[in-house]
Amino acid sequence: MDDVLRLDAVGQAQAVRDGQVSARELAEAAIAHIEAHDGELNAVIHRRFERALAEIDSIPEDAPFRGVPILLKDLGWRQAGEPYSAGSNVRDGVEPGADGYGVVRLREAGFVMLGRTNTPEFGSTITTEPVAFGPTRNPYHPAYSPGGSSGGSAAAVAAGMVALATASDGGGSIRIPASLCGLVGLKPTRGRVSAGPAGGEGWSGFSCAGFVSRSVRDTAAALDVVSGMHPGDPYDAPALPGPLAAEVGREPGRLRVGFVTRHPNGAVPERQELTEAVTGAAALLESLGHDVAPGAPEALAEPGFAQQFGAIVANNLAAHVAGLGELRGKPVQPEELEPRNAAMMAAAHKHSAADHILAVQWVDGFRRRMAAWWGAGHDLLLMPSLGVAPFPLGWIPPDDLSTAFGRTGHAVAYSSPINATGQPAISLPLHRNEAGLPVGVQLVAAAGREDLLIRVAAQIEQARPFEHAAMR
Repeated sequence: MDDVLRLDAVGQAQAVRDGQVSARELAEAAIAHIEAHDGELNAVIHRRFERALAEIDSIPEDAPFRGVPILLKDLGWRQAGEPYSAGSNVRDGVEPGADGYGVVRLREAGFVMLGRTNTPEFGSTITTEPVAFGPTRNPYHPAYSPGGSSGGSAAAVAAGMVALATASDGGGSIRIPASLCGLVGLKPTRGRVSAGPAGGEGWSGFSCAGFVSRSVRDTAAALDVVSGMHPGDPYDAPALPGPLAAEVGREPGRLRVGFVTRHPNGAVPERQELTEAVTGAAALLESLGHDVAPGAPEALAEPGFAQQFGAIVANNLAAHVAGLGELRGKPVQPEELEPRNAAMMAAAHKHSAADHILAVQWVDGFRRRMAAWWGAGHDLLLMPSLGVAPFPLGWIPPDDLSTAFGRTGHAVAYSSPINATGQPAISLPLHRNEAGLPVGVQLVAAAGREDLLIRVAAQIEQARPFEHAAMR
C-alpha cells in the first residue's frame, strides 16, 4: 500500500480501476497514514473517517477518481453538516447548510473526502499557526512553516497523506505553501471555479479555489473536475480549448518568457535562494527552446499597489466578520480575533464606502496596465513564488504587528499582484536551498491561459522530474 500511496491521484485512480487495490483499501491506507504522521504535523484538524468509508459503496463505478482520498481546506470548500472553522473559534460551531459547488463536483468525480485541513484564521496570513488549532509543521523540517493559508493541505500532500488536497489563493495562498512544501500549485483564472452557492466572490475577486498536488497532471485533472460557471456567478473565465488534462504532454511551442529576480518596486530585499531558483528555472526554459530574457510589466514597480490591495483585503475581512456575527446571532468582538485580524478590522472601519470603491477602481486600472505586457507579445512571466526565504514557525510574530505586516508584505509582493489581475499562475518545485528546504518559482500567463501553463509545466516536469523527499 505504501507504493500505491506514493502514486499521484491520477495513478491511484488507475490502480483502483485496474483492480490493484480497492477503493476501500486505498482510503483505509490513507487514513492509517494520517493517523501515523499527523500527530507531529497537525495538518488535519477535522477527521471524518467513518463517514468517508461509509460513502465509498455509493460511488459510481465509472467515476473518474473513484476511491481516491482527498482532504479539504477548512476555508471555503464548504461541506454540509461538517464543522467549518476557517481557522477561528469565532464561528461557534456554525456549520454549512449546503455543499459548495466544488465539493459537489469532487463527490461526483468519486473522491473520498477524509477531513479538513488547518488554515490561519480567515486565511489572512502566510503561515498556518492559528490560535484555535495550533501550528501546522512543514514535513521537510518540523521547525519550519508550511506557509499559508493552504498550509495544512500542503503539509498533508507533501507528507504523503493524500496525493491531492483542495486549496485557495487570495494573495498567494496556493503558490506560497506549494513553494515551501515542494508541490505544484496553480492559481486559476478568476471565475474558473465557482465560489457558490455560499459566495460570489472572495476578497473582491482576489481569491479563487484550486489544489496543491505532487504532479502537473493531477493539478490539470483536478481543475477539470471543479471548473465551470454556475448561474449567478459574477465572473466567467475565458473558455479553455479543451480539458486541461489533455494539455499534459502537448508541445507548448517556442514561448517568449520574461523573468525577474528582484522585485521591480525595489522594496523587497533580494534573497539568494530566490535568485538561484529563478535563474535556474530561466536556464531550464532556455534549454527547452524558449526565448528567455529579463523583463516584467512596468506596473509591478508601482509603489501604490500594496496599500490598495491591503485596504481591499481589510474591508473584506471586516465584512466577513460582520457576517459571522449575524450567523451566530451576536456581534464578533475584537478581542475574539487574533491581533492581526483585529487590527485589520479596525483599519477597515476607518475606510469609507467611497474609499473602498476608489481602491477597487485603482486595481481595475492596475489590471489593465499589467495585461498590456502580455498583450505586447510576452507569453509568460517567471518570478519567485514568494518574496522571502523558507522561514521557521513564529517568524510572523502574532503580537508584533509592525514586524508581522512588514514581513508578510515582502512575502506576497510577487504573488498578490496576480490575484489583483485575476491571471493564472503556477508554482513549481524546482529548487532547494542549502538546508534542503524547497523554494518554488511561479510562471504567470495571460488571463484564461491555464492551458499554456499546464503545457509548459508538464514540459518542465518531464525535463526535470520533481522530487518529493518529505513523503513518509
